[in-house]
Amino acid sequence: VELDEVVLFIDEVEEIAATRDGRPVTHAVTNELLKLIPVFRERARHLLVCATNVIHSLDSAFLRPGRFDYVLPVGPPDEAARAAIWRNYVAQITDAEIDIQRLVEATALFTPADIDFAARKAAQTAFERDVFGDQGSGPRLHSGLARANVDDFLHAIADTRPTLTRAIVHEFETDIDAFARM
Repeated sequence: VELDEVVLFIDEVEEIAATRDGRPVTHAVTNELLKLIPVFRERARHLLVCATNVIHSLDSAFLRPGRFDYVLPVGPPDEAARAAIWRNYVAQITDAEIDIQRLVEATALFTPADIDFAARKAAQTAFERDVFGDQGSGPRLHSGLARANVDDFLHAIADTRPTLTRAIVHEFETDIDAFARM
């Protein structure tokens, strides 16, 4: 099949383009990928996008100019991004007024997936309270969104272990200096 326009996305590319060290089985895969990239790039409307969380584990030949024009770091969400993510989840979960800034400040090392987990946990808490009442007072079914409050969100955040650590963020910043090409 010949396609005029192609976007090929390879997630976790380090699984097939890792440094060729002691694992001969992966050497063949990495070598084949290195040969295919220039062939793929020959077509004007072909775009290869790869993603990794550990760029320093990639084979140096994979990162050479000519294989990839850009190496773009996409780091953890900053305050503005976390605020946008929280606004989206809060709007889906509750119609109560929630202080988004408090949620943002409490989630400094959270990834979008961590925020998703905490938001779902807050929604579950509110749902259970709405259905079963406070301290087992019985069902209180009503229509509309669950009435999650800021405490539901803050408790869910406190119960969520962030994926990131300061060391991981520092390593990412070091990798930006070493590998980014924009």
